[in-house]
Amino acid sequence: MTAEQETPQPPPIPGELLDVVEQLVAEVQEARPVPLSNNVRINRDEFVARLRGLQEALPEELRAARWMVREREKYVARTNERAREMLSKAKSRSEEMVSESHIVKEAVEEANRLVRNSEKEAERIRLEAEDYAERHLAEAETVLGELLRYVQEARAELHQSRPVTPEPPLSE
Repeated sequence: MTAEQETPQPPPIPGELLDVVEQLVAEVQEARPVPLSNNVRINRDEFVARLRGLQEALPEELRAARWMVREREKYVARTNERAREMLSKAKSRSEEMVSESHIVKEAVEEANRLVRNSEKEAERIRLEAEDYAERHLAEAETVLGELLRYVQEARAELHQSRPVTPEPPLSE
């Protein structure tokens, strides 16, 4: 890895700042303990004043970096919240679609069942109608056959030679 490709390192904190930090650490370590406790006694006002001085002595870049870190954290928090909302909406929509899919599947199955039942019922009605028509046509055929026989007998009688009837005398 070349020097140009190395990750950038933060700028070093100036020496006098490190000295102040080391003095503050030493002061806390050397402070008198509070009896029966792990706490120590420190002059609060003096300690806060030194910390404020240290804060003001920080380079502008460090303050800007701290501001950028805070802004980045806010941005990440907002982005995470949006991501959670989107995930929640997606999950809700997914459940809705699964539910709709299930409902559609049930509706299709019910429709197919109804169609099958309707087709069976239609077949039954058609067969009953054919049986009904067959019975009535057979009855009509029988009646028409008898009628044809009567007509044929009547025609045969009509065509039989009849004895000639004598002519009535003519009166003179």
